[in-house]
Amino acid sequence: MPRESHTLALEHQAQRTRISGYSRRVRFTVLGKSPAWEDAGGACSGYLVSEGEYKLLLDCGNGVFGKLRELIAYTDVDELLLSHLHADHCLDLVPFAYALTLGAPPPGPEGKPPLHVPPGTAGKLRELVSIWGSSGLFDDAFALSEYELAGELALGPLRARLHPVPHFTLTHAVELTAPSGARLVFGADCRYCEELIEAARGAEVLLAEATLPEPEPESVALSERGHMSASEAGALAAEAGVGRLVLTHISDQLDPERALAQAEEAFAGPVEIATFGSSWEL
Repeated sequence: MPRESHTLALEHQAQRTRISGYSRRVRFTVLGKSPAWEDAGGACSGYLVSEGEYKLLLDCGNGVFGKLRELIAYTDVDELLLSHLHADHCLDLVPFAYALTLGAPPPGPEGKPPLHVPPGTAGKLRELVSIWGSSGLFDDAFALSEYELAGELALGPLRARLHPVPHFTLTHAVELTAPSGARLVFGADCRYCEELIEAARGAEVLLAEATLPEPEPESVALSERGHMSASEAGALAAEAGVGRLVLTHISDQLDPERALAQAEEAFAGPVEIATFGSSWEL
């Protein structure tokens, strides 16, 4: 085996060990961080949250299902949560559902994994798969339910608060609180906004999107802005007073060093760019 492949295999094995249930700390692991198109060899939005044996999948965009399978068995996922219904956050629910209905044994006593989606979107998911005649796919695979606007969920040992943020469709930032009281906030997709500042205020970790190479010009109406740049993510993290900023939803076609420098100009704390397998404990 080439040295590079052996090293990668060891890294993946170490990652499997870290999330296999030996630690009672909550671990948040990146499966994919790309925007609307995957990085080379990457995936769009998807994150694995684990505590002991409990596993939550947060978003499931293009390429995420394959990345998930590199780390754990897909049948080990206990629940799924979607921030919004854009393709790069939900499309790999399709292969996930086919795997659960065709590739896995029938559900055990625990039943189908709950899939929590934004209000008004369950029917849209059914419409999506009805295009090729599989309108019952998601209901066969998941216990599909809509969470409340600005609602709260008990997800295994975690508490989740959903914060509506301005994007091009109904979108919620997700605030996760571990049993320890530590908080991680996933900003989903949104422009610089007070809503995300308040949701993230004082959080240990903020994952904020950095889709744009530069902030939108003033000529673009506020109502037409749905994304941030790295400099805006840094400014938002500073205003919210978070402990660590992780830039996500950023393409490999952007210069990572420039993005980090832009964020660090505005935010004095640690800044990094999300990569597959990178993780944080709460």
